[in-house]
Amino acid sequence: MTPILIVPGLGGSGHHHWQTYMERSFPGVSRVDQDDWERPDRVTWTGRLAEAILSSPGSVLVAHSLGCAVVAHAAAEYPDLPVAGALLVAPAEVDREHAAACVRSFAPLPCTPLPFRTIVVASTDDPCVTFAGAKACADGWGAEFVDAGPLGHINVDAGLGPWPGGERLLRRLITTSSRAFIKPPVPTIPDDVPVA
Repeated sequence: MTPILIVPGLGGSGHHHWQTYMERSFPGVSRVDQDDWERPDRVTWTGRLAEAILSSPGSVLVAHSLGCAVVAHAAAEYPDLPVAGALLVAPAEVDREHAAACVRSFAPLPCTPLPFRTIVVASTDDPCVTFAGAKACADGWGAEFVDAGPLGHINVDAGLGPWPGGERLLRRLITTSSRAFIKPPVPTIPDDVPVA
């Protein structure tokens, strides 16, 4: 069973958010919790994600909004993290001129290829990220790009609870990523080293 890590954005994901429904619907799911969902800190949030990945090697990450920036920073800062794949939904434009002050510590957003299979999903009418901005992130990350149509910020405020389309994408990502993910070799003790 492929472990799944839910990576919420600013404010966390409430009871009716699609990430919470996925958490209830899939086996092997854990949520990456942060100490303060209203005051994001890049170093703290990225470190917390790295710890969660190391505890669940071969995970598929499911991130929303600012959670996508957390994934990008974790991949840039810890390039050897054992991640099988990532579903990045409505990536926050932390570099935007009128980005909220509380997310500015995440700028600049790393836009280099991610070392794992990635799908970026964007809405055509998202008030928090332009469609072109989300496409630029996908291109920079070397990710597959999915046009979700007019779904706002792909969250509860946009009227979205359970999200069957997102669940289908996650299932496809799990199938393709688990086949491609190779677990790092387990260190062994050479025969000529005495073991007392």
